[in-house]
Amino acid sequence: MTRAQLDKQPHEVAAMFDRTARRYDLVNDVISLGQVRLWRKAVAEAVDAGPGEIVLDLGAGTGTSTDAFTRLGARAIASDFSIGMLSTGVRRRGRNALTGPGLPFIAGDALNLPFADNAFEAVTISVALRNVHDTEQALREMLRVTKPGGKLVILEFSHVTVKSFDLVYREYLMKMLPKVAKVFGSNDDSYEYLAESIRDWHDQPALARIIQRAGWERVAWRNLNLGIVALHRGYKPQG
Repeated sequence: MTRAQLDKQPHEVAAMFDRTARRYDLVNDVISLGQVRLWRKAVAEAVDAGPGEIVLDLGAGTGTSTDAFTRLGARAIASDFSIGMLSTGVRRRGRNALTGPGLPFIAGDALNLPFADNAFEAVTISVALRNVHDTEQALREMLRVTKPGGKLVILEFSHVTVKSFDLVYREYLMKMLPKVAKVFGSNDDSYEYLAESIRDWHDQPALARIIQRAGWERVAWRNLNLGIVALHRGYKPQG
């Protein structure tokens, strides 16, 4: 099998990201026209974690997204179920990624997180939730490991709010994205899956309802880049 399917079997998705790990950050930067850097900044600002607070960054891949939290003084853990992505992040940082005091990389399945209850002030996941086999179960696991009153921040591809632009965007997404990935030496079959998973993902209100069903409260979202991505937020109940 050269690519994952939209039923998102975990072993297929993990293997796909293992194959794309080496060039993943570069290709993301190119296909987003550099916007991914602004998205990471928006996530860090939404999490708003400071010194002494601990952030769990799920679907962290090579840890590029996690760096945004440590730059603000928070402690952060990068977790992903793709060993290839984590290994790439470790290699880029040297032994500090394993022995400290660098960024900790921990392999973990979003459906069964290897962390204690109420361990984190905030949990975040960026452009990775749609790759999880059971969205609501993953959100319940994030709720479990978050401290009461703690925050959830999700950055995910969403639905463009301007119809005329949406037609252009979908054409780029389905036809050009895999071709651009191939030019830069990444696996174009994997990016065909990623394009399809973006196209078939929930819109903003639908994802908000799923977050609420999982137990989060005060759920809200805001669109970035006309809804190409959306930033959803929620809080764990205090009681």
